Amino acid sequence: MKKSAVIIRIKDNQRKQKLATARIKSKLRVLLTSLGLPEAELSILFIGDHAMRSLNRRYRGKDKATDVLSFPMREGAFSSVQPHILGDIVISIPTALNQAKKAASPLSREIDRLLVHGLLHLVGHDHEQSRRGAETMKKKERKLLKRLRQ
Repeated sequence: MKKSAVIIRIKDNQRKQKLATARIKSKLRVLLTSLGLPEAELSILFIGDHAMRSLNRRYRGKDKATDVLSFPMREGAFSSVQPHILGDIVISIPTALNQAKKAASPLSREIDRLLVHGLLHLVGHDHEQSRRGAETMKKKERKLLKRLRQ
């Protein structure tokens, strides 16, 4: 039997909040299993709003911070070279903190939501192209978040 290989790299470049990276990795493993991805590699980067604004401006043409950006590796000319490499998820902790506060929810729950959202983008879901795509992605998000809370 082939052993599954999941590689998750986490880099925390923000100082706003101490993060439980071991717990985050554990949750990502649950999500990857739920998505049927026993072999996967991805990177998570936690940053501040200034760095996020810069990335959002550079890659999306939007001059403001956002909560999460995804950079899929399964798209484009080289997508078939290493299909298990999913890509990168970048999360702004200050924005996540603000959203958690508005929702009267713990930061950990907001990070879960952003990880799920980012991961779904990495595997090909897109809520910005069509209403149907948005509905499909929202249903998947709810299902995966429910799975994390079991």
